[in-house]
Amino acid sequence: MQGKRAFPTAVEALQQVTRDLLGLAVRSVDEVGEVSLPQMRLLFALRDEGQSSCTDLAHVLGVSGSSVTRLADRLVASGHVSRSTDPQSRSRVLLALTEHGTEVIAAVLAWRSRELTRALRSLDGDALDALTDSLSVLHDALRVQHRDLTGPVPL
Repeated sequence: MQGKRAFPTAVEALQQVTRDLLGLAVRSVDEVGEVSLPQMRLLFALRDEGQSSCTDLAHVLGVSGSSVTRLADRLVASGHVSRSTDPQSRSRVLLALTEHGTEVIAAVLAWRSRELTRALRSLDGDALDALTDSLSVLHDALRVQHRDLTGPVPL
């Protein structure tokens, strides 16, 4: 039977690990050092969505189209993103990741993987299995409650 403290304690622990994981995600972008956090979010959105218009990316990121255009201008200039015209509508601009943009994403994810692996190595096998199982159950519960959270939320 669950004690009355179980939920508040679990929520507090999840709040702390959320801060830890967000800090790790932000630091991974800083460690690679090529792009800003907002630019990285755009790169992740392009990875997840594929070639897309600024309007579509603005919707995915929850920002204005002009914000995406400004970010895209910088990323095109730095070689992380390419810009082209939609063959079906010449007035529609499409953005896509370049090879360099894909390499930056890979570097950020590799840094995160190294740091997470280092932390997880401190757990014994049973604790690692329990953590993995618990996170899967939590992920499934969150997907049922908040389907929109499991879509592209790049960071």
